[in-house]
Amino acid sequence: MLYPLLGVFGLCAGVTTLLFGFGGGFFAVPLLYALLLTRHAAGSPVALHAMQIAVATSAMLMIFSSALATWRHQRAGTLRWDLVRPLAPAIALGAMAGAWAALYLDSTWLRWLFIGYLLLSLLDAWLRPGFMRVGNQGPVPLGKAAAALVGLPIGALAALLGVGGSVMTVPLMRRRGASMGTATAMANPLSLPMALAATLVYALVPTPESNLGAGLLGYIDLRAALAMAAGAWLGMHLAAPLLGRLSDTLHARAYLALLACVLVVMLVTGR
Repeated sequence: MLYPLLGVFGLCAGVTTLLFGFGGGFFAVPLLYALLLTRHAAGSPVALHAMQIAVATSAMLMIFSSALATWRHQRAGTLRWDLVRPLAPAIALGAMAGAWAALYLDSTWLRWLFIGYLLLSLLDAWLRPGFMRVGNQGPVPLGKAAAALVGLPIGALAALLGVGGSVMTVPLMRRRGASMGTATAMANPLSLPMALAATLVYALVPTPESNLGAGLLGYIDLRAALAMAAGAWLGMHLAAPLLGRLSDTLHARAYLALLACVLVVMLVTGR
Protein backbone atom coordinates (compact mmCIF):
# COMPACT_ATOMS: atom_id res chain seq x y z
CA MET A 1 0.00 0.00 0.00
CA LEU A 2 2.92 2.36 0.69
CA TYR A 3 4.22 2.68 -2.87
CA PRO A 4 0.80 3.11 -4.56
CA LEU A 5 0.16 5.91 -2.04
CA LEU A 6 3.48 7.50 -2.92
CA GLY A 7 2.54 7.23 -6.60
CA VAL A 8 -0.72 9.10 -5.96
CA PHE A 9 1.09 11.88 -4.16
CA GLY A 10 3.66 11.89 -6.94
CA LEU A 11 0.79 12.48 -9.37
CA CYS A 12 -0.27 15.52 -7.33
CA ALA A 13 3.35 16.69 -7.31
CA GLY A 14 3.48 16.38 -11.10
CA VAL A 15 0.43 18.58 -11.51
CA THR A 16 1.77 21.27 -9.14
CA THR A 17 5.24 21.12 -10.67
CA LEU A 18 3.95 21.83 -14.15
CA LEU A 19 1.36 24.46 -13.18
CA PHE A 20 3.01 26.11 -10.16
CA GLY A 21 6.72 25.27 -10.37
CA PHE A 22 6.74 23.54 -6.98
CA GLY A 23 9.12 20.77 -8.10
CA GLY A 24 7.38 18.19 -5.93
CA GLY A 25 8.98 19.12 -2.62
CA PHE A 26 5.88 20.63 -1.08
CA PHE A 27 4.13 17.27 -1.44
CA ALA A 28 7.08 14.93 -1.00
CA VAL A 29 8.53 16.37 2.19
CA PRO A 30 5.40 16.39 4.41
CA LEU A 31 4.21 13.02 3.06
CA LEU A 32 7.52 11.20 3.49
CA TYR A 33 8.11 12.77 6.88
CA ALA A 34 4.72 11.54 8.13
CA LEU A 35 5.14 8.06 6.60
CA LEU A 36 8.61 7.55 8.03
CA LEU A 37 7.46 8.48 11.53
CA THR A 38 4.47 6.13 11.17
CA ARG A 39 6.50 3.16 9.95
CA HIS A 40 9.53 3.42 12.27
CA ALA A 41 9.76 3.41 16.05
CA ALA A 42 10.63 6.63 17.85
CA GLY A 43 14.35 6.78 18.50
CA SER A 44 15.26 4.50 15.57
CA PRO A 45 17.87 5.81 13.10
CA VAL A 46 15.24 6.40 10.43
CA ALA A 47 12.91 8.26 12.80
CA LEU A 48 15.77 10.42 14.06
CA HIS A 49 16.66 11.38 10.49
CA ALA A 50 13.12 11.43 9.07
CA MET A 51 13.24 15.03 7.92
CA GLN A 52 16.66 14.61 6.29
CA ILE A 53 15.43 11.54 4.40
CA ALA A 54 12.28 13.37 3.28
CA VAL A 55 14.25 16.41 2.12
CA ALA A 56 16.92 14.34 0.34
CA THR A 57 14.37 12.13 -1.43
CA SER A 58 12.46 15.25 -2.46
CA ALA A 59 15.63 16.68 -4.02
CA MET A 60 16.10 13.56 -6.14
CA LEU A 61 12.44 13.60 -7.20
CA MET A 62 12.87 17.20 -8.31
CA ILE A 63 15.63 16.26 -10.76
CA PHE A 64 13.06 14.27 -12.69
CA SER A 65 10.02 16.49 -12.18
CA SER A 66 11.78 19.81 -12.84
CA ALA A 67 13.56 18.50 -15.94
CA LEU A 68 10.34 17.10 -17.42
CA ALA A 69 8.36 20.26 -16.58
CA THR A 70 11.12 22.41 -18.11
CA TRP A 71 10.90 20.40 -21.32
CA ARG A 72 7.12 20.77 -21.45
CA HIS A 73 7.29 24.53 -20.84
CA GLN A 74 9.99 24.84 -23.50
CA ARG A 75 7.69 23.11 -26.00
CA ALA A 76 4.85 25.44 -24.95
CA GLY A 77 7.09 28.51 -25.45
CA THR A 78 6.59 29.83 -21.91
CA LEU A 79 10.25 29.98 -20.78
CA ARG A 80 12.41 33.11 -20.64
CA TRP A 81 15.99 31.83 -20.60
CA ASP A 82 17.38 35.38 -20.28
CA LEU A 83 15.78 35.47 -16.81
CA VAL A 84 16.93 31.96 -15.87
CA ARG A 85 20.63 32.07 -16.81
CA PRO A 86 21.82 34.75 -14.34
CA LEU A 87 20.27 32.96 -11.34
CA ALA A 88 21.10 29.30 -12.05
CA PRO A 89 24.84 29.21 -11.07
CA ALA A 90 24.30 31.00 -7.75
CA ILE A 91 21.33 28.75 -6.92
CA ALA A 92 23.44 25.62 -7.54
CA LEU A 93 26.26 26.92 -5.33
CA GLY A 94 23.87 27.88 -2.56
CA ALA A 95 22.19 24.47 -2.80
CA MET A 96 25.43 22.65 -2.02
CA ALA A 97 25.87 24.71 1.14
CA GLY A 98 22.24 24.24 2.19
CA ALA A 99 22.29 20.47 1.68
CA TRP A 100 25.54 20.17 3.62
CA ALA A 101 24.02 22.12 6.54
CA ALA A 102 20.90 19.91 6.54
CA LEU A 103 23.05 16.82 7.20
CA TYR A 104 23.99 18.16 10.61
CA LEU A 105 20.74 19.76 11.76
CA ASP A 106 18.28 17.99 14.04
CA SER A 107 15.26 16.63 12.18
CA THR A 108 12.83 18.51 14.43
CA TRP A 109 14.61 21.78 13.78
CA LEU A 110 14.36 21.15 10.03
CA ARG A 111 10.62 20.59 10.37
CA TRP A 112 10.14 23.92 12.15
CA LEU A 113 12.33 25.70 9.63
CA PHE A 114 10.11 24.27 6.89
CA ILE A 115 6.99 25.52 8.71
CA GLY A 116 8.48 28.97 9.29
CA TYR A 117 9.53 29.19 5.66
CA LEU A 118 6.00 28.43 4.47
CA LEU A 119 4.37 30.87 6.89
CA LEU A 120 6.65 33.77 6.00
CA SER A 121 6.20 33.06 2.29
CA LEU A 122 2.41 33.15 2.61
CA LEU A 123 2.39 36.35 4.65
CA ASP A 124 4.82 38.05 2.30
CA ALA A 125 2.85 37.12 -0.83
CA TRP A 126 -0.51 38.06 0.69
CA LEU A 127 0.38 41.28 2.54
CA ARG A 128 3.13 42.89 0.46
CA PRO A 129 2.09 44.46 -2.86
CA GLY A 130 3.31 42.93 -6.09
CA PHE A 131 2.27 39.29 -5.93
CA MET A 132 -1.50 39.15 -6.40
CA ARG A 133 -1.42 41.70 -9.22
CA VAL A 134 1.37 42.85 -11.50
CA GLY A 135 1.60 45.55 -14.12
CA ASN A 136 1.85 45.08 -17.85
CA GLN A 137 5.49 46.11 -18.26
CA GLY A 138 6.75 42.51 -18.45
CA PRO A 139 9.50 40.87 -16.39
CA VAL A 140 12.69 42.86 -15.75
CA PRO A 141 15.87 40.73 -15.80
CA LEU A 142 18.27 40.75 -12.83
CA GLY A 143 21.83 42.00 -13.21
CA LYS A 144 24.75 39.66 -12.48
CA ALA A 145 25.45 41.05 -9.00
CA ALA A 146 21.78 41.03 -7.98
CA ALA A 147 21.33 37.49 -9.33
CA ALA A 148 24.25 36.23 -7.24
CA LEU A 149 22.97 38.08 -4.16
CA VAL A 150 19.51 36.49 -4.28
CA GLY A 151 20.48 33.18 -5.93
CA LEU A 152 22.76 31.98 -3.13
CA PRO A 153 20.14 32.15 -0.34
CA ILE A 154 17.44 30.77 -2.65
CA GLY A 155 19.56 27.71 -3.41
CA ALA A 156 20.65 27.25 0.20
CA LEU A 157 17.13 27.41 1.67
CA ALA A 158 15.62 25.29 -1.10
CA ALA A 159 18.18 22.49 -0.61
CA LEU A 160 18.04 22.77 3.18
CA LEU A 161 14.26 22.30 3.19
CA GLY A 162 13.78 20.25 0.00
CA VAL A 163 11.24 22.62 -1.55
CA GLY A 164 12.77 23.57 -4.89
CA GLY A 165 12.93 27.33 -4.41
CA SER A 166 9.78 28.20 -6.36
CA VAL A 167 8.31 29.81 -3.27
CA MET A 168 11.09 32.40 -3.56
CA THR A 169 11.64 32.58 -7.31
CA VAL A 170 7.93 32.92 -8.17
CA PRO A 171 7.34 35.93 -5.85
CA LEU A 172 10.66 37.41 -7.02
CA MET A 173 9.64 37.22 -10.66
CA ARG A 174 6.12 38.44 -9.89
CA ARG A 175 7.52 41.58 -8.28
CA ARG A 176 9.69 42.13 -11.35
CA GLY A 177 6.60 42.16 -13.55
CA ALA A 178 6.20 38.52 -14.66
CA SER A 179 2.82 36.89 -15.14
CA MET A 180 2.09 33.79 -13.07
CA GLY A 181 2.48 31.66 -16.19
CA THR A 182 5.98 33.02 -16.84
CA ALA A 183 7.03 33.02 -13.17
CA THR A 184 5.97 29.43 -12.52
CA ALA A 185 7.47 28.24 -15.81
CA MET A 186 10.87 29.68 -14.86
CA ALA A 187 10.72 28.07 -11.41
CA ASN A 188 11.33 24.66 -13.00
CA PRO A 189 14.69 25.27 -14.73
CA LEU A 190 15.75 27.25 -11.64
CA SER A 191 14.91 24.25 -9.42
CA LEU A 192 16.96 21.87 -11.55
CA PRO A 193 20.49 23.08 -10.58
CA MET A 194 19.40 23.10 -6.93
CA ALA A 195 18.09 19.55 -7.17
CA LEU A 196 21.24 18.23 -8.87
CA ALA A 197 23.63 19.88 -6.41
CA ALA A 198 21.62 18.90 -3.33
CA THR A 199 21.16 15.30 -4.47
CA LEU A 200 24.91 14.85 -4.88
CA VAL A 201 25.51 16.06 -1.34
CA TYR A 202 22.71 14.00 0.23
CA ALA A 203 23.84 10.87 -1.64
CA LEU A 204 27.59 11.12 -1.15
CA VAL A 205 28.19 13.00 2.11
CA PRO A 206 25.91 11.46 4.78
CA THR A 207 26.81 11.62 8.43
CA PRO A 208 29.01 8.62 9.35
CA GLU A 209 26.88 7.48 12.29
CA SER A 210 23.79 6.94 10.10
CA ASN A 211 22.68 3.32 9.60
CA LEU A 212 19.43 3.72 7.76
CA GLY A 213 19.04 0.28 6.17
CA ALA A 214 18.52 -1.05 2.64
CA GLY A 215 17.04 0.96 -0.19
CA LEU A 216 18.73 4.21 0.72
CA LEU A 217 21.61 5.95 -1.03
CA GLY A 218 22.94 8.23 1.66
CA TYR A 219 19.75 9.86 2.87
CA ILE A 220 17.82 9.25 -0.37
CA ASP A 221 15.05 6.65 -0.34
CA LEU A 222 15.45 5.37 -3.91
CA ARG A 223 12.26 3.30 -3.99
CA ALA A 224 10.11 6.15 -2.72
CA ALA A 225 11.68 8.55 -5.24
CA LEU A 226 11.00 6.12 -8.10
CA ALA A 227 7.36 5.60 -7.07
CA MET A 228 6.72 9.34 -6.87
CA ALA A 229 8.56 10.02 -10.14
CA ALA A 230 6.24 7.59 -11.95
CA GLY A 231 3.22 9.37 -10.47
CA ALA A 232 4.72 12.78 -11.33
CA TRP A 233 5.08 11.80 -14.99
CA LEU A 234 1.38 10.89 -15.14
CA GLY A 235 0.39 14.06 -13.29
CA MET A 236 2.24 16.27 -15.76
CA HIS A 237 0.63 14.47 -18.67
CA LEU A 238 -2.82 15.11 -17.18
CA ALA A 239 -2.07 18.75 -16.34
CA ALA A 240 -0.52 19.67 -19.71
CA PRO A 241 -3.84 20.83 -21.30
CA LEU A 242 -4.18 23.47 -18.54
CA LEU A 243 -0.93 25.26 -19.39
CA GLY A 244 -1.70 28.88 -20.24
CA ARG A 245 -5.42 28.52 -19.58
CA LEU A 246 -5.59 29.76 -15.97
CA SER A 247 -6.26 33.45 -15.44
CA ASP A 248 -3.42 35.31 -13.72
CA THR A 249 -5.47 36.10 -10.61
CA LEU A 250 -6.79 32.54 -10.25
CA HIS A 251 -3.28 31.18 -10.80
CA ALA A 252 -1.88 33.40 -8.01
CA ARG A 253 -4.67 32.53 -5.57
CA ALA A 254 -4.33 28.80 -6.24
CA TYR A 255 -0.58 29.05 -5.65
CA LEU A 256 -1.12 30.57 -2.20
CA ALA A 257 -3.90 28.11 -1.37
CA LEU A 258 -1.57 25.18 -2.06
CA LEU A 259 1.11 26.69 0.17
CA ALA A 260 -1.48 27.04 2.95
CA CYS A 261 -2.53 23.38 2.60
CA VAL A 262 1.05 22.17 2.94
CA LEU A 263 1.56 24.42 5.97
CA VAL A 264 -1.45 22.80 7.68
CA VAL A 265 -0.12 19.32 6.91
CA MET A 266 3.26 20.13 8.45
CA LEU A 267 1.69 21.70 11.53
CA VAL A 268 -0.41 18.62 12.30
CA THR A 269 2.41 16.17 11.50
CA GLY A 270 4.69 15.50 14.43
CA ARG A 271 6.45 12.82 16.36
